[in-house]
Amino acid sequence: MVESLTMRIAEKGKLAVAGAIIGIAAIVLTVLGNPGNMGFCIACFLRDTAGAMHLHTVPIVEYVRPEIIGIILGSFVLSVITGDFRPRGGSSPLLRFIIAFIVMVGALVFLGCPLRMVIRLGGGDLNALVGLLGFIAGIGVGCIFLANGFTLGKAEKQTRLEGTAIPFMTILLFVLFLAVPSLFLFSETGPGSMHAPAAASLLAGLAVGVASQRTRLCMAGGIRDIFLVRDFTLISGFVAIFIAVLAGNLITGKFSLGFADQPVSHPMHLWNFLGMAAVGLGSVMLGGCPLRQLILAGEGSSDSAVAVLGMIAGSAFAHNFSLASSANTGPGINGKIAVVGGILILLAIASIVTLRERRK
Repeated sequence: MVESLTMRIAEKGKLAVAGAIIGIAAIVLTVLGNPGNMGFCIACFLRDTAGAMHLHTVPIVEYVRPEIIGIILGSFVLSVITGDFRPRGGSSPLLRFIIAFIVMVGALVFLGCPLRMVIRLGGGDLNALVGLLGFIAGIGVGCIFLANGFTLGKAEKQTRLEGTAIPFMTILLFVLFLAVPSLFLFSETGPGSMHAPAAASLLAGLAVGVASQRTRLCMAGGIRDIFLVRDFTLISGFVAIFIAVLAGNLITGKFSLGFADQPVSHPMHLWNFLGMAAVGLGSVMLGGCPLRQLILAGEGSSDSAVAVLGMIAGSAFAHNFSLASSANTGPGINGKIAVVGGILILLAIASIVTLRERRK
């Protein structure tokens, strides 16, 4: 009992340090040029990168985000060093792609991933509190399915070539970004035009990748553990992120409490709630939030690599077909239909898979 308690305290300490590193990195990147309350956002950064690669046609969100490259490479390098690099996958790839696609649509209706949600809260954006309630609700529903046997299947061992595919593609993207920038699109206005220097962004991404890989940091996983096993260990990392971001914003004078006039945000409460509910439910079904999917892809999981590709496709589709929200005004009719339809699809998938598993 004492040994178990000591281990939990040590684990919470590691998560707190990791959270502080991520929170500080987010504040520093914002000071260096990233959009307000967007020091780190997996959804936004994948969307910007998709735009830079000509996958969507919205000119204000186009930029190859080195943070994404750093996260994957940080996880990959450290997992190789520590022996955690284990190529595996092959369980329900198409379902994972669809679920991840819907997760991205929900995130872009809310305007942020779970990590940015916490960062927005640390900046005083109360719209993110509404999103948090939706995120918790979505995870709660997902936990009901998990408790009744939902699973996307067991991952099988795969070749090292399969496991290194996403890290290799990431390296190739960064080399092309530096050597042949004319291949990519770059925003001249809007969030895509606002970014920290590439070197600082890459270093921050590497730090986040390393910290997250060592601690299994996952917002969805933390709340899931509270619901299923009353374990508050994993959530402590995101509490630390919130505290670090809050402190940083207070020090730099960027804290602004309220619903209105928040950077890259909107006050449409129902759609903030439903957008993050889709993210929460989908993340539980995938086995991790968008940040966790990047980390697992770096560790050699082709299942998570498929999820990352699904999120990239979702971001491109969301902007090509006007599903994403606009700052201040929220989602249009296309986005509203997409997020409700997405939740219904997730519920259908979860119900069918759960019934199948219970009949075995």
